[in-house]
Amino acid sequence: MTYPVFETNGISGRTIGGPVTCSACGCRLEHTTSNGITAWYHFAPMGGRDARGCKVGCANEAHDAHGHALVASA
Repeated sequence: MTYPVFETNGISGRTIGGPVTCSACGCRLEHTTSNGITAWYHFAPMGGRDARGCKVGCANEAHDAHGHALVASA
């Protein structure tokens, strides 16, 4: 018997998960939707740097739901 708190049979159409993080640097990404396209971006990217101030190549690029940059960084 499953403990009632962990019973998920009554939940339909709901995804249980955590935050999306960048696969390159581990920073948490923000979810945005524009024109029906869903993407994740670094929080407050500043000139190629992430929110911690670290220089990362994907700071200004869109990411997918797994934290991978959608455009290869140079």
